[in-house]
Amino acid sequence: MFKSVTLYTDQLKTLQRFYMNIMELPLKDRSTQSFTIQIGESELTFQATEQKAFYHFAINVPGNQFSLIKSWIKNKIPLNREGGRDEVYFRNFDADSIYFEDPVGNVIELIGRRYRDLFGAPSSKSFLDISEVSLTTYDMTRVGDMIQDAGIPLWRSTEVNPHSLNFLGRDDSFIVLVPPGRKWYFSEQISEIHPQEMCLTNGKILTLDSQGHLTITDGE
Repeated sequence: MFKSVTLYTDQLKTLQRFYMNIMELPLKDRSTQSFTIQIGESELTFQATEQKAFYHFAINVPGNQFSLIKSWIKNKIPLNREGGRDEVYFRNFDADSIYFEDPVGNVIELIGRRYRDLFGAPSSKSFLDISEVSLTTYDMTRVGDMIQDAGIPLWRSTEVNPHSLNFLGRDDSFIVLVPPGRKWYFSEQISEIHPQEMCLTNGKILTLDSQGHLTITDGE
């Protein structure tokens, strides 16, 4: 679902080094104001800003490599823990997840889809695509309705819960709609509104401003 995602940061060079050198993701483009990395079939861009910002996003990885990828990541950066655990199985999604944070506090989740396989040693090629991107706003109901009207269904419901997590999408790709003030799972980070942009494979472009107002346009 995610063709490209743009997030913002006040520590551009630090993040570029992290994603290139620690995560070993290929650099597709860079300038003095941004850089873009390739995550499988998706692109992730960080754009420079003066304001601090952080987000939650997830990356799909093959389920048969999950344990190997977990060990590979643990040798690079500490995993986050919740209730004494450093991984979790989600029965509803038939997937295993681990969590960690980059240097500015972005909460990154690697989701091992048990029905997706890839053979070989774990590497950046094991990152299949962007699976989830958080979208935080006070205007939960209106934003949720806008996303559904753009052809992106609400998972297992048609009515947005304005006080909780809402998954919009299908299969293994979701926009995670959440209100401010919610603690992210496997993290001490609390959800905040920050600007972002998502270009979806259906041609829609979702743009959230710093006040949490969403606009949806058609791409070229």
